[in-house]
Amino acid sequence: MANELTVAVLGPGGVGGLLAALLSRSGHRVICLSGEQTAEALRTGGIQVRSARFGDFATRVEADTELREPVDACLVTVKDTALDAALARVPAPVLGDGLLVPFLNGVEHPAALRARYRPDRVAPAVIRVESTRVAPGVVEHGSPFAEIDLTGTDVPRPRLDALAEAFAAAGPATRVLEDETAALWAKMSFLAPFALLTTRYGLPLGDVRTRHRDELTALVEETAAISHACGGPADPAQALARYDAFPTATKSSMQRDAEAGRPLELDAIGGALLRAAERHGVPAPVAARVVGELSDRAGGTAVR
Repeated sequence: MANELTVAVLGPGGVGGLLAALLSRSGHRVICLSGEQTAEALRTGGIQVRSARFGDFATRVEADTELREPVDACLVTVKDTALDAALARVPAPVLGDGLLVPFLNGVEHPAALRARYRPDRVAPAVIRVESTRVAPGVVEHGSPFAEIDLTGTDVPRPRLDALAEAFAAAGPATRVLEDETAALWAKMSFLAPFALLTTRYGLPLGDVRTRHRDELTALVEETAAISHACGGPADPAQALARYDAFPTATKSSMQRDAEAGRPLELDAIGGALLRAAERHGVPAPVAARVVGELSDRAGGTAVR
């Protein structure tokens, strides 16, 4: 990779739009991939970012409905529920030697992506940020931080380092981690209890951690045990301490999707958690009950 990269962003929403804008402002060529209506809005007005951390700014990007040329990296920033349809916009022969960098919730997507694209070019990433698309091309970044962990078991380290350098120069604190499994399960261990319980009860995190403390603690402990069995980190006390440090009004993205009537990433988070528990013989009664209740509410089709 050269110092100036060509980066595609599949799904320029809250996370994708923020990363696209930051990379463009930093001098990289950015091509956003989306439906025609969003693409036209981006061609016309670019991306506007409102951020206390990075400032309020506008920047130009290219936009198309499909990847039509090789790029250094393609960031996948859609929800898991839209992944299959979105990937049709990134033909494997066109991506070729480019990195595919999924910023997806869950732990099962790397294997599926490696079956579709070059296995040694799939570089899973984890991002910690609160960023929302309020209109096509308009992004509000609400958190005082944006942190990226970039991994990729079989990706050449220089490729990861070059992309990490570009991210870091654009704004987000970025590091390359050797252990892909640990990186993905570190996020899963925090995200799953938070997403499942805030969505189950329709309450912000502050109310969940006080009114449903025992259930939260039990689910955190189950998730930590599953993570440990899969080769990931396991620190229930640390997870609970992080929840306690968050503002009381914090909502999970799954909860926001439920409130808006959008499909839930229940299978990617809760379903994957239960499948991992079953594979490793780890009891997970609280997780099974909560996922079952959410699945029933969604019509019984949200978990494979």
